[in-house]
Amino acid sequence: MSTLTKFVKRGEGNVLVPWNTLFDEMFENSFSRDLSGFGTGWIPAVDVEETSEEYVIRAEMPGLKKEDVKLSLAENVLTLSGEKKSEAKSDNKRYHPLERAYGSFQRSFSLPEPIKADKISANFKDGVLEVKIPKSEEVKPREIDIRVD
Repeated sequence: MSTLTKFVKRGEGNVLVPWNTLFDEMFENSFSRDLSGFGTGWIPAVDVEETSEEYVIRAEMPGLKKEDVKLSLAENVLTLSGEKKSEAKSDNKRYHPLERAYGSFQRSFSLPEPIKADKISANFKDGVLEVKIPKSEEVKPREIDIRVD
């Protein structure tokens, strides 16, 4: 299951918004949001932050190791994928509710242009993946001096 997220113009800047949220807002229907993860396995929760210098994506991935996660960039789409593996179950144990979700996941983010693709960095610590995507000079806010004649 892939969740595609797109930058859209909101207020004073670009904001990452999942496509299903855009459709929910368009049709004013929260029902699909409530069932968006139903029966699809596990998808990491993601926060996206924008500063004047960069975009920062943080994904919660409890129980995963760096080796369980893949990050790629193609045609200005950043894709986060991996797999949360189920723990081995013993035949001689009885399990009462099993609520933790497992499985493959994929999240894709359509990045605004222009960014510094060669400067993207990622750090994985304490079950949180942090991806920093630097903005190119063209999109950074800048102050323009006003000359007085």
